[in-house]
Amino acid sequence: MALTHFDAKGDAHMVDVSDKPVTARTASARGHVSMSREAFDLIRDGRAAKGDVLSVARLAGIMGAKRTADLIPLCHPLPIARVAVELDLDEALPGVRIEATVRTTGQTGVEMEALTAVSTAALTVYDMVKAVDRGMQIGGIRVTLKDGGKSGRYEAP
Repeated sequence: MALTHFDAKGDAHMVDVSDKPVTARTASARGHVSMSREAFDLIRDGRAAKGDVLSVARLAGIMGAKRTADLIPLCHPLPIARVAVELDLDEALPGVRIEATVRTTGQTGVEMEALTAVSTAALTVYDMVKAVDRGMQIGGIRVTLKDGGKSGRYEAP
């Protein structure tokens, strides 16, 4: 399979999607932030000095999805119809699990927007409690669902 973001000379370029049909597209991604018990308790108890960590991170994730084309050089700007970002505290990590789902009707998919939403939300969690735990780890960020377009449906195992 050829890489679509390179032309015949090997130079990076934006893929021409002008001949592709407009279809409904959906993508979901997941990730997590693992942290110390102290940082986890701070978030769970609503004691973070910067405010409501999960609410702010949810908004940051939504904003990140909407700005993906500004951050990733070869992404197409898309008319995003919906972005949902869920953040759940997980005692077992301890930490925060993040899932984002993005929808559009367009000529290219929204996997990058879902990944950017999760990444931005995770970075925001880190930023808001880093004073308590600079050793937090962001990980597991991956596409879990892609639906629509010529390649059809993909679901992560």
